[in-house]
Amino acid sequence: MRLSPRYDGTTILAIDGEPGDQGVALTRQRRRMESLLADLGDDQWQAPSRCDGWTVQDVVAHLVGVNAFWEASVVAGLAGTPTQVLAAFDPAAHPPLMVAPMRTLTPQEVLDQFVASNDGFLGAVAGLDDAGWSTPAETPAGHVPIRLLAFHGLWDAWIHERDIALPLGLTPPEEPDEISSALRYAAAIGPALTISGTDPFSGGLAVLATEPEIHFTLEVGEWVAVHDGVAPADVPCLRGPAVELTEALTLRVPLPATAPNAWRHHLGSLATMFDTELEPSP
Repeated sequence: MRLSPRYDGTTILAIDGEPGDQGVALTRQRRRMESLLADLGDDQWQAPSRCDGWTVQDVVAHLVGVNAFWEASVVAGLAGTPTQVLAAFDPAAHPPLMVAPMRTLTPQEVLDQFVASNDGFLGAVAGLDDAGWSTPAETPAGHVPIRLLAFHGLWDAWIHERDIALPLGLTPPEEPDEISSALRYAAAIGPALTISGTDPFSGGLAVLATEPEIHFTLEVGEWVAVHDGVAPADVPCLRGPAVELTEALTLRVPLPATAPNAWRHHLGSLATMFDTELEPSP
């Protein structure tokens, strides 16, 4: 599979909110994850994660490479020359190739690289004004405002933090603003990545989540727009606890048994892109 980033025309993704609203949550999550990793023993670094075939160390190595890309993308976008390097990226095949060379490193060396990569990424977005957060930069969806790059970066690291912690019997803090951002982005990125596919979904979708309460709608057509608020009664609505829905929309757990077919359709397309199986609902 290959990504199909949109570099020209209308931005493929829009989410309600203020330009700089992701900065605090993004920074908090990254620093908390550093603390979690610093407390792990060497045996825990080699323990299996929820990512098939990857240890804890492999997941962290993956995030080192992702952070380096985010930093480079932000810097290029702010310079007025946003990158276009993901058109040939295979989201199933390429990440393992990037992780493999770092398996010879010690856990401390990988942790040091992770901290340094966080410093680089967070430093690149530190102090941005509204215009900076609104500047286009590259993500897997294409050229989007840096604010939405931060959404992606927060969601990705938030779910990988859980990929590491939960198998070790640890539960990361569940901050409401992080959950809200991760859920909204997890819901939107699937349709955004599969719009150019052979059987894309088009129409309206809704989420009514609890713990915390998060209500929003998605308009899916030539682009994906996320609007806060309760949807009309006739829009297919996904309901359940917010963390569980975020995990389901990120292919970690099955969708709720009550999930409408429209949600299963678009999540199935996302599973195909990542070369994985969509788990049956309980």
